[in-house]
Amino acid sequence: MKRTLVLTAAAVLLAGTFGFAKESTLIDFTLLDADILENEEGVPQENSRTLMDYSVAAGATFTGDQKKLMKTSLALPNWEVVLNSSARNVQSVALSQVVAAEVKRGDQPFVGSNVMGVRIVFPTWNNNANAKIVPPFEIQAYEVLAERDAEGNPQEQTDEQKGKYLFEDGYGLIRNVGTIKSIACTTMGMNFPHQLYVLLKDQDNIERRYLMGNLQFDGWKTLQWNNPNYITEVRTREIRVYPIYPRGIPYVKFAGFQITRDAADIGDNYIGYFKDVKVIYDLAVLETDRDIDDEDLWGIITKKETERQAYEISKFGDKQVNRYIEKQKMATEDTFTASLNEDSESNAGH
Repeated sequence: MKRTLVLTAAAVLLAGTFGFAKESTLIDFTLLDADILENEEGVPQENSRTLMDYSVAAGATFTGDQKKLMKTSLALPNWEVVLNSSARNVQSVALSQVVAAEVKRGDQPFVGSNVMGVRIVFPTWNNNANAKIVPPFEIQAYEVLAERDAEGNPQEQTDEQKGKYLFEDGYGLIRNVGTIKSIACTTMGMNFPHQLYVLLKDQDNIERRYLMGNLQFDGWKTLQWNNPNYITEVRTREIRVYPIYPRGIPYVKFAGFQITRDAADIGDNYIGYFKDVKVIYDLAVLETDRDIDDEDLWGIITKKETERQAYEISKFGDKQVNRYIEKQKMATEDTFTASLNEDSESNAGH
């Protein structure tokens, strides 16, 4: 069967002038509800679409039952707040967190859905501080799309799922991204004077941040970053021609938000809510059917992507396994075991 392969980047630059630029949702937090793997109270803990098994990175010392518990996802309570050194103290680290926040009223189309709710405790004294809101693991660019069963185990890909990746379609990954024209973030302001940045990472593992603006407004608003260097006239663009095959398809993935607090502004608690992040971009490559199925013949792209996928999984798994070990070592008791019979002690006093 013929596969869809790529034309040159030069053709894409021309196509951008004729309406081939595309808008895609990078991440939609209303899709990240926990709906699988219930706890003892019967409350789901993980998001089935984004569930990842990191037991592949665990050593032989773990039992089969322990490895079954080594799963995590992009469910909203799993996201983390990472404070910079000038903002980090025991209390701020303990209280800064991400939760699923239900939108209960209003005229927005996502009323009734859960969005990302964030609390950050900044220092109250005069110094610059910032915090990153990051996913529990780096979003995987080469994890293939497959359904999960009730235990979170991936199933065989269907014909419709082949060629697709797990974190596409609003779960943190956009493939075939050329020049980014605009980025939009839907957020609820609470009149805080802080600045909001969106963090993106590309196929070269380079992380960039984009200033969306300040949060000094009340209610829902779409903040937008526009590329000041975006050239709309194709005749003034620098045309670069690359070999058609083999080239991996460029992508961007969501690396998080950053909230910055200026020393002159109010500190203490910051509360914010986020619905989604969208991107308008040029296509990196055009797709077309070719006379010879290059990838079936040479397999170069498949080999590269398989190697990168194995590297991503090992890197992701090591961090999660260490967290699992630390969690197992944590104290779970809230009170001391009684050394005295409380009734006997009470009666002895009368």
